Amino acid sequence: MIGLSMTAYPGRNLLGFEEWVGRAKKLGFDFVEILSEWPHYLTGNSYRLFAEVLDSWGMKRTVHAPFSDVNIGSFNDRLRRISLEIIHETIELAAELDALSVTIHPGHCSPVSVKNRRKYLEIHRKSLRKISEWGLEYGIKIGVENMPRFPILDAQTCERLWEILDDVDIGVTFDVGHLNTTTRNFERFLDLFGDKIVHVHLHDNSGDKDEHLALGDGTVPWVRVLPKLPRVTWALEVNDIESARRSLEFLKSLH
Repeated sequence: MIGLSMTAYPGRNLLGFEEWVGRAKKLGFDFVEILSEWPHYLTGNSYRLFAEVLDSWGMKRTVHAPFSDVNIGSFNDRLRRISLEIIHETIELAAELDALSVTIHPGHCSPVSVKNRRKYLEIHRKSLRKISEWGLEYGIKIGVENMPRFPILDAQTCERLWEILDDVDIGVTFDVGHLNTTTRNFERFLDLFGDKIVHVHLHDNSGDKDEHLALGDGTVPWVRVLPKLPRVTWALEVNDIESARRSLEFLKSLH
């Protein structure tokens, strides 16, 4: 099952969402990944619009939880509590939408966490265990995503993500494009996480930074990687609908 992320949605509001979903449906996508980020967060008000539009086109859905200004690994109790409240609300609304999965970002680093690595890991895992409990409570799969090359981001390698998730009963969202900016060790990631992978993000880049290009426009070795990906939900995280169309054509050319 392959879907299209709202990274490809151009609107600053949701007035054009129905038309965009229609275009995605006609291209052959099975679901839409709701990206709960500014300027169209998934909220108690907006989820009804998302549900009505997606249902009208017979489209399933996954959800990407907010990540900008959110840090589940923060040493500041109040900031961490608010971050977890935001994640909790997203999981609750995703369940209302009958979403197939929710993707979350791991915590990210700060000057204090860099100096106190053991305590940071303890805080991080405590937050993830709470999120795991919510996933079980609402009956929805949660995937923690590996991060691209960027100074403050954590979990940029499969070994680091494994360390963070140690003893935490939670899934993984495998972002192929992100790993292409770090180790490019795709086989190692797949071997290490195996059945823990509940969702996959597909996009391309030059290997230097997180560009979200159409598949085939960068350096990801798709011929080698695609046959080894688990048969879970795959979401294209590209920048526009034309890149989505070309990416689908690229995928078809490899089969």
